[in-house]
Amino acid sequence: MERKMLASSQEKKVEELHWEIQQWKSNFQFIEDEITFILKLLDSYAFQPNTPNLFERLQDYKSLIKKTISNKEKTRNHIAKHENSLGGMLECTDSTCDLAYYINHEKLETEVENFWKDFKNLKSEIFNYAGGILKKRKP
Repeated sequence: MERKMLASSQEKKVEELHWEIQQWKSNFQFIEDEITFILKLLDSYAFQPNTPNLFERLQDYKSLIKKTISNKEKTRNHIAKHENSLGGMLECTDSTCDLAYYINHEKLETEVENFWKDFKNLKSEIFNYAGGILKKRKP
């Protein structure tokens, strides 16, 4: 009976971790849409052409977005590996094994949160810059 309770508790833990991973993946899908929009914005002709260093600044942002895409893919790969390893948690019979999965999950959670924070800051910087130099509509 005790073994059955332990297995049930273990499945619950795995379900919670899996649910959190699904949330991460969903957020990354949304970020991909945001990146697509930002790249289209940076490639558009919606900016005042007489803005000093416009081309250079837009190129810098495109370069930063490319680095972000690379980091996003690296993090998504880590998430996929972690998700695939969750099945092994059900096979754990002691708390030390469980602890290893939780430690890996927390490390990945930190990586994900750092990525989101960095992306949010970059997105904010781009929008603040772009918002100030958009072409005005003719009256």
